[in-house]
Amino acid sequence: MHVPDGFIDAPVSAATGVVAAAAIAVSLRGAGRELDERTAPLAGLVAAFIFAVQMLNFPVAAGTSGHLLGGALAAILVGPYTGVLCVSVVLLMQGILFADGGLTALGVNITDMAITTTVVAYAVFRGLVKVLPRTRRSITAASFTAALFSVPAAALVFTLLYSLGGTTDVSLGKVATAMIGVHVLIGVGEAAITALTVGAVIAVRPDLVHGARGLEQRLKLRVNGELVDVPTQLEPVAARGTSRRRLRITGLVASLLLAGFVSFYASSNPDGLEKVAADHGIDQQTKEHASADSPLADYGVRDVDDARLSGGLAGVIGVGVTVVAGTGVFWAVRKRRSTTSQAA
Repeated sequence: MHVPDGFIDAPVSAATGVVAAAAIAVSLRGAGRELDERTAPLAGLVAAFIFAVQMLNFPVAAGTSGHLLGGALAAILVGPYTGVLCVSVVLLMQGILFADGGLTALGVNITDMAITTTVVAYAVFRGLVKVLPRTRRSITAASFTAALFSVPAAALVFTLLYSLGGTTDVSLGKVATAMIGVHVLIGVGEAAITALTVGAVIAVRPDLVHGARGLEQRLKLRVNGELVDVPTQLEPVAARGTSRRRLRITGLVASLLLAGFVSFYASSNPDGLEKVAADHGIDQQTKEHASADSPLADYGVRDVDDARLSGGLAGVIGVGVTVVAGTGVFWAVRKRRSTTSQAA
């Protein structure tokens, strides 16, 4: 759903840029409360994983494909404020390095793909976990539902932005029907990927999942005939299951494999927005991307003739750059929080 330059006019693009900048400023402050020394590296890895999975377009209808947006996944794993930053980092890397999503439309894309998906998904998720039993299955089911709702919500927001600043004269009703219809189908894929990923992390380290806080069972000791909680600092390492380091390595390797190898087999059909734009003429005013001459444009490495190798190298580079940039941002936010707390 990456919006290119030329779909939305300059005033609305500028307005969404202001909204995006304000949301990122708020998220930087909020992320300081969500992140600690355990979750800051995980947040960088989440951003890299989202980048990798977004390269895996899956078929959803005749001639149309979809890909993960990632807002729901990020919000549930590392928190809503950090989630907005995760997806924003991915969009920035994609726009600058890979010419995916217009640079003048960056505010539109952050508003649509980062803010909308994260806010809607986390609101649905929190509402569900309040009424469902506090179990791993419930968390996974709530993740599925939250992700399912987040994608058509993003399609609706794009439609609203198009109604305010669309550069072509196309029936708003047709755009809304086509966008929401196809993105409901894409939402099913988003929901499946999100639920599987959240479920996998909860299975090994529920203590690292923001949306599952309080889910893990504390160890008990019998003292004078009564069961009492074991203090956290005394819990054996085995009680925490997979180590944080092992989890990070596994996640990074999975991201590299997805972007560097599996992405070659992704659907080549246009995604939901591209298909709707082509079918209804929304793309008539599309402008050439400012980074069209990037050596990584269109997810290939310039001067590498073999398509499989070119795409794989681009994917690996993208994962590497995203994990470094994301981790740097989140460590900086965490350190600022620690410094502020010490000063107080």
